[in-house]
Amino acid sequence: MATKERPFHLVVFGASGFTGQFVTEEVAREQVDPKGSSRLTWAVAGRSQEKLQGVLARAALKLGRPALSSEVGTIICDITNPASLDEMAKQAAVVLNCVGPYRFYGEPVVKACIENGTSCIDISGEPQFLELMYWKYHEKAAEKGVYIIGSSGFDSIPADLGVIYTSNKINGILTAVESFLTIHSGPEGLCIHDGTWKSAIYGIGDQSNLKKLRTQSNLKPVPIVGPKLKRRWPISYCRELSSYSIPFLGADVSVVKRTQRYLHENLEQSPVQYAAYVTVGGITSAIKLMFAGLFFLFFVRFGIGRQLLIKFPWLFSFGYFSKQGPTHKQMDASSFTMTFFGQGYSQGSDIDKNRPNIRICTQVKGPEAGYVATPIAMVQTALTLLNDASELPKPGGVFTPGAAFSKTKLIDRLNQRGIEFSVISTSEV
Repeated sequence: MATKERPFHLVVFGASGFTGQFVTEEVAREQVDPKGSSRLTWAVAGRSQEKLQGVLARAALKLGRPALSSEVGTIICDITNPASLDEMAKQAAVVLNCVGPYRFYGEPVVKACIENGTSCIDISGEPQFLELMYWKYHEKAAEKGVYIIGSSGFDSIPADLGVIYTSNKINGILTAVESFLTIHSGPEGLCIHDGTWKSAIYGIGDQSNLKKLRTQSNLKPVPIVGPKLKRRWPISYCRELSSYSIPFLGADVSVVKRTQRYLHENLEQSPVQYAAYVTVGGITSAIKLMFAGLFFLFFVRFGIGRQLLIKFPWLFSFGYFSKQGPTHKQMDASSFTMTFFGQGYSQGSDIDKNRPNIRICTQVKGPEAGYVATPIAMVQTALTLLNDASELPKPGGVFTPGAAFSKTKLIDRLNQRGIEFSVISTSEV
């Protein structure tokens, strides 16, 4: 996809931001990986030449590659300057957009990429932004033959591709899946950068506009196959994992539902019902988290409450979010497991008359979610765009990861990079 007119396969936009620095490191690793393409050409982009050079210098030191800065291009551009975004987009086959919150800063990049015939990947976990980009730009992207792929980090690659993986592995028709996310931490605990915290505050505080968007879209319901998947209580016990759980409030449900709609309407696949939860350990932890959630939901309703939440992330998140983000020790000791419990019907079963007679359990495991797994997922998504073009939906458009990559080798690539998909058990009832 890189040509004489486009000197770079990939451009990491926002490379000097907190997440962008880790994406930059991951692209640098991929550049020299013997399994990868040694001809990968790429650049970093942002507002400050000094900061971009600093990110490359730190990556060079960490990876033991003193010449890295001379091997990577730098592009100066600013989200508030459309002409500079155009210049960036013209130089790349794929832009990796790391500048959030996307509800404020994402659309100008999408627009510039489409107008200049460039594909774009982001790691947004913001359903309103993701769904709005589809409605505003899907047809324009298709006309240009480019791909705009949102939610290509921890939100929501494991969930979206995990459901597709489960569907591919069941010996029959998958009709419903529940996922349970478990975050593992070391002795120093967990910490998340406050950029994610801000996105959550703005997203949950603006739920009314997301509802309006969905009402205006006037989509016909996706058919329910088999028994309707029942919602669990706000606090429920998962016997299989011996843990209490609460609903997962990230983008996963929105993204998976959009993927399942696409696969049903365009590829005539049987749609899968989906619900997402996060495990919290014992009942005491569950009650604490529930009250913290209620506290958060109360504050996020008011302007002054949102300002306080943004100003003091460490205080209001009970230490889970901070302006500094996690330490390297915290990241090295953290990992995640997402467990999927699916049910469906064996081939030839009468779905209308019988109850589901097949169960399957699968898992997606990986390193620290936000700043190790997310860069891996984002970079492998970009390389799949570059290398598996014949397997992508034609002619282009705005897609979820599952819709774009269901026929590609992305899951294989992720398996090779430490985000591992596996079948735990299958049984007939």
